[in-house]
Amino acid sequence: MSYSKPQIRKDNPDKAYKVLLADLVGLKFDEEGNPDHSEVERHIGLSGGIFHNGLCEDDSDLEKGKIHFFYQPDLSREEELLPITKDGQYDATIVAATFLPEGSRFDEGGVRIGAGTGNMGSASWGGGNGIGGPAPLMNTPSFNSRATAQMVFKALLKVLPDIDVEELHKRVCEGDFDTGKNLCEYPTEKLEGKTLAVLGFGNIGREVACLGKAFGMNVKVYARSHHKEWIHSEGFTYAASPEEAAKDADVLSPHTGLGAFDAKQEKFSNDSVVNSDVLNAMNDNAIVINYDRGEVINTEALDEAMKHGKIRYAAIDADLFKNAKTGELSGPMVPYLALQENHPDKFELLPHAAADTEHVSRVEGAKQAVDQIMQCIQYRSVMNLKGNLPKGYEDAGSVTVNGVGKVTPNKLMSAVSNEILLQDILSHASAISSLWEAISNASDAERPELIERKAADLIKNSNHYITLIEKSGLKGPYG
Repeated sequence: MSYSKPQIRKDNPDKAYKVLLADLVGLKFDEEGNPDHSEVERHIGLSGGIFHNGLCEDDSDLEKGKIHFFYQPDLSREEELLPITKDGQYDATIVAATFLPEGSRFDEGGVRIGAGTGNMGSASWGGGNGIGGPAPLMNTPSFNSRATAQMVFKALLKVLPDIDVEELHKRVCEGDFDTGKNLCEYPTEKLEGKTLAVLGFGNIGREVACLGKAFGMNVKVYARSHHKEWIHSEGFTYAASPEEAAKDADVLSPHTGLGAFDAKQEKFSNDSVVNSDVLNAMNDNAIVINYDRGEVINTEALDEAMKHGKIRYAAIDADLFKNAKTGELSGPMVPYLALQENHPDKFELLPHAAADTEHVSRVEGAKQAVDQIMQCIQYRSVMNLKGNLPKGYEDAGSVTVNGVGKVTPNKLMSAVSNEILLQDILSHASAISSLWEAISNASDAERPELIERKAADLIKNSNHYITLIEKSGLKGPYG
């Protein structure tokens, strides 16, 4: 963690605090075929906590003044979670994909491993998905942002450029191909010059936009108006609405998250943000990739758009749950299963796996979640707060993976505290400024000769400056 720990402990030394780890904290498997949690267990021990494999059956023997983490990653359904959490049996919790029921109670805080908090349904939180609860709600944004964004492009590159790679491979292996004569039979399109519409400018949305730009795509981003100048500063086009972003787009990738839950409407605020108006604004034969949340697309509208050739392909990554006793399927993927039957060969469906199959991201996110819970309990210091700050806590700001998401005050202070880095940035910035000033002040007759002498220095210093800024995590919106 990049922040300085407060010096005064505020927890109760006579209390044994209990934290429920109700999700996987490692995605590799050990020698017995079980998910390997050893790295996080070791981190908890080094941080002064105590790891327990299983639920807390009896807390009478737990060491006082310690934070105890109880690892039970197989819990996922309300009927499993509610009996062991409804009476505050655990002081805090850490989860990733597990949905916490409203009646679950955690008086000391909760952390979601990953971005967003749509699955943190407990009413314990002082804001976010709760209403005036006593506990802080936190997340670990950005750890899985790049993994998700790269999976978005893995899906896109399967169909665009749309060359039939498998058929070409087969013909080459059979010796049935002459490059000079047969290649013209396989015309294709490239990503460069295509328009990518990104809905949302959070950590994942920005990473997708950056990848699109790297491929030479024209990138339009819909986000709230205060993002407008930052979106323009990175070379993207700002769109004031989802429809404006989708207009004449070839590819659509939503990353708004579910948003807040509306109890009256019984749905999340970003439910169906991709509707018929958005889909119909796109170019014909467009591609939709939803590696966000299944509910953000109106499936009836997607069905119609596919029927009429507006959308030719959709890649969806959404949660799917199966009742072990009845075999009944549930979750936001279910409506897409019916669509896949209506439009065979036009779908790729994944069980919300885009971010959750990357071991390192999950481990590092879980380690940070452990740190955040310990800081929250021991020092009443809250990192990456979501929603309102409950009484008695202090906001310690936010932290993200270097280069992902916003440039935070913590990140900027870390960079300027590095004297060597600061002097390097200043040196290159001064050189760039001096060279541009000399070019600006030169006459039209003098400029060609000056550029001939100084162009290499100008571009080299510019490259070094950009590299230092990017490596320091100082590129992107500030906040």
